[in-house]
Amino acid sequence: MDVDERTTADHVGLREKTITVTVNGDSYQRTVPVRRSLVDFLREDLGLTGSHVGCEQGVCGACTVLLDGEPIRACLMFAVQADGNELTTVEGLASGEELHPIQQAFWDHHGLQCGFCTPGFLLTTYDFLREKHGATEPEIREALSGNLCRCTGYQGIVRSVQAADETWER
Repeated sequence: MDVDERTTADHVGLREKTITVTVNGDSYQRTVPVRRSLVDFLREDLGLTGSHVGCEQGVCGACTVLLDGEPIRACLMFAVQADGNELTTVEGLASGEELHPIQQAFWDHHGLQCGFCTPGFLLTTYDFLREKHGATEPEIREALSGNLCRCTGYQGIVRSVQAADETWER
């Protein structure tokens, strides 16, 4: 391997690190390659496949998760950067078999089609509605502008967010 091909981590001899994270209320300790993305860690190491790998550039929002309650793009963060933090994935929204009101609203108001982008929309909506009640359609569209959907045309998504806003008791 040429020197130019080595990662910074390889230069100092660190290729793996043991991390501890809390995901959806459960604590996990895993040894991971230092360059593994957070979304790959969630999917491959923890088997939480709800977060999707889309653009891998932080543009589409399919990999959105909550880190200490704030939405982040899990494709842009290394798993080792989440060490000691709390994560919420789409799997953490439901309570057992009972859907979260946001999930139920997306189901009832056709806020999804193929479902690839849906986990990111759900977590973005969760964060938005936690802070805002009685949002207008332009406010909803602005809040969701960082999430891309190739199938729905967004009308069903906006209706779903409006319905969730009315039914979710925060």
